[in-house]
Amino acid sequence: MEEIEIFHQELLSWYDKNGRDHLPWRQTRNIYYIYISEIMLQQTQVNRVMEQFYPNFLEKYPTLEILARTPIEDVLASWSGLGYYSRARNIHKTANECPLELPDSMSELLKLSGIGRYTASAICSFGYEQNVSVVDTNIARVFKRYCGHIEVKDDVVWESADKYLNHTASRSHNLALMDLGSMVCTPKNPECKRCPLEYNCVGKENPEMYTKKKKTVYESKDLFYGICIKDDAIALKKATGNMYKGMLELPSVEACEENLIGSYKHSYTKYRLSVYLYTIDIKKLDKIDEIIWASLEDMDKLPLSTLTKKGLMRIDETL
Repeated sequence: MEEIEIFHQELLSWYDKNGRDHLPWRQTRNIYYIYISEIMLQQTQVNRVMEQFYPNFLEKYPTLEILARTPIEDVLASWSGLGYYSRARNIHKTANECPLELPDSMSELLKLSGIGRYTASAICSFGYEQNVSVVDTNIARVFKRYCGHIEVKDDVVWESADKYLNHTASRSHNLALMDLGSMVCTPKNPECKRCPLEYNCVGKENPEMYTKKKKTVYESKDLFYGICIKDDAIALKKATGNMYKGMLELPSVEACEENLIGSYKHSYTKYRLSVYLYTIDIKKLDKIDEIIWASLEDMDKLPLSTLTKKGLMRIDETL
């Protein structure tokens, strides 16, 4: 039996016993549902997506058409807590670009907002069940170790994925590789003895060699926000920066020694933030554009980032 055939057989045999078929997006062939899961799973842990965000989001927006008709502010509010809010803005754009159905070809999917090579291939494989390779972070790690790829370009990994693709069971094959990378061939302390591909893996003797990353350099930043409450409503404003564009945040103020009511830490991508909260007089709001007064009882319905939610929690504790 040829090496690739053994690869297919061992991988699928392992998947039959260990695959995560309980995940809700694997129990549907609804292309839209699969698409939403793939976007949510970017930079977010599986359990957080599965237990909270995925079911709640689909309950509110069960179709592309309904999502397209929804104001972006409401979509951002539903995405609140997931982070990386450009994802929410992109799925809203995509829904407006094709409100009835997502296209079924890689080339057409790649034209849509926020859909790259991985997401397009995942939709084609897991949704449309086409014979295409899928390479996410987990699958890339499997192939780098198995084939002995060190510091190679992404195209080399995709070529390996194409070479080993099982054309008779491509969907299960891709899901198996994804689960293998997530559950066994992990970045640190991989369980090589449990791996069905261990018999021919080039990297099994030194698996950590294939996952070395450059140390992330974090940037420290101080933020200063003002708190003004009137008649059980709090002053907020629309964020203008790329990070939280379209969301609501506390108004920015200048640092001052008096009126400080608390501080907290927050991390976001490469930033390590120190956030300081001050009480401000309502007259100072005249200098701030587009102030919105929001009821304190409606906070869970507003497009607020985790950064802002932390500040509101600190207000509750302090005031």
